[in-house]
Amino acid sequence: MTTRPGLNPAHIIGAAADLADRVGLYQFTLKELAEQLGVRTPSLYNHVASLEAVQRGLRLRAVQELSARMQQAAVGRSGLEGLQAIAAAERDFAQQRPGLFAAMQRSFEGEDEELKAASRTLLGIVLAVLRSYGLEGEQGIHAARALRAALTGFVGLEAQQGFGLPADVEQSFQWLISMLDAGLRTKAAGQKGV
Repeated sequence: MTTRPGLNPAHIIGAAADLADRVGLYQFTLKELAEQLGVRTPSLYNHVASLEAVQRGLRLRAVQELSARMQQAAVGRSGLEGLQAIAAAERDFAQQRPGLFAAMQRSFEGEDEELKAASRTLLGIVLAVLRSYGLEGEQGIHAARALRAALTGFVGLEAQQGFGLPADVEQSFQWLISMLDAGLRTKAAGQKGV
């Protein structure tokens, strides 16, 4: 059987991303992906080794796409304005690309250089915003981890309709950003006083 013209890894990952966004990251099989692409499953194996390889490709696509969104949002912004920009970019990404957002949360043992480089790019954007608070080096890493935990937790809960109380979720998100901003400013001020 000949392979379908135009079928390449980028096309396959694009179709997998659409499928993951629609049905969930772990709710589709290579058979369903092949059907979406209009090929038979054995033909798909001419282009991807396994479902694991597809999910690795989804993680890479997710990190790259979020990096591009954050970079665009954060350009020329610092401090609270920069924090709001990258937080909103992550939240929008999670809402618009739920399958890719889930793929970002997955780690792979022995990640290859392409994944590591993409992750460093994303981290660099976050660290640039944190530097505008005066947090660098080890303090910047701690701040980046705290920021990731807070934002990923919030948007993950929001995606799963985990906020059942009647208060406005948008206001809760703004509270989170204000609290993060206050915490980052306090840590930066404490670091200067050392």
